[in-house]
Amino acid sequence: MATKTSPLQGFKSFLLRGNVVDLAVAVVVGGAFAAVVKSLVENVITPIVSAITGNPSFRDSFVLTINGSKFLFGSFLTDVITFVSIAAAVYFLVVVPVNTLMARFASGEEVAEVPDPQLTLLAEIRDLLAGEPVDEY
Repeated sequence: MATKTSPLQGFKSFLLRGNVVDLAVAVVVGGAFAAVVKSLVENVITPIVSAITGNPSFRDSFVLTINGSKFLFGSFLTDVITFVSIAAAVYFLVVVPVNTLMARFASGEEVAEVPDPQLTLLAEIRDLLAGEPVDEY
């Protein structure tokens, strides 16, 4: 018969599972990282674009109006630049360092498996009972 748990106990065990806590940490760190990347785009990349083009944003540029409908291609272009900047920051500041660390930890050599002493002893007993010679390990 299954034991009954209260809904609060079930909710507590759900919240304390590793994947839920890891996800919560990832959301918080992701929010903080988004603020850093937003600052990078606004304070570093946008001034560079402004210095080159004379316009800090394309939001008001490249507007096409047809029958009163505005197609804001400049706004779309600004959002694409922001997305590419965020993707580049994530790749170069997170993915590349993590891959480098993982490569350092992976030595490429397989570690020889050490047999469990209990299993070795049981195999020796089995072989003795069967009348077979015992191999030394």
